Amino acid sequence: MPSVRVCSRTGCLLPAVATLTYAYSDSTAVVGPLATASEPHSYDLCEEHAVRLTAPKGWEVVRHEGDFTSQEPSSDELTALAEAVREAGRSDAPAPPPPPETSSGRRGHLRVLPDPANR
Repeated sequence: MPSVRVCSRTGCLLPAVATLTYAYSDSTAVVGPLATASEPHSYDLCEEHAVRLTAPKGWEVVRHEGDFTSQEPSSDELTALAEAVREAGRSDAPAPPPPPETSSGRRGHLRVLPDPANR
């Protein structure tokens, strides 16, 4: 199953294999393995851009040691995902009971008010 996430660099359509995050307080750019989920303040990079990344003067780049490889889901992960989807789609699961209604017409923090037009 190919990665659906692509490199964040403009014009690059290669699959993402690394994630870039910034630690502004430390003036550090961190390039690590591809995060499991896309985050708003991080950037997905292909292998070429992850290896060639440079930081502004005065900043440090901390880079993951080893190869950046596309991590495809294992068959165990795919099976677990399929089981979760099947379980969520089951219609024979009992629906949760409705909250008990009190005699005052209140349900939790809500209150039922009579319609003034129907008096």
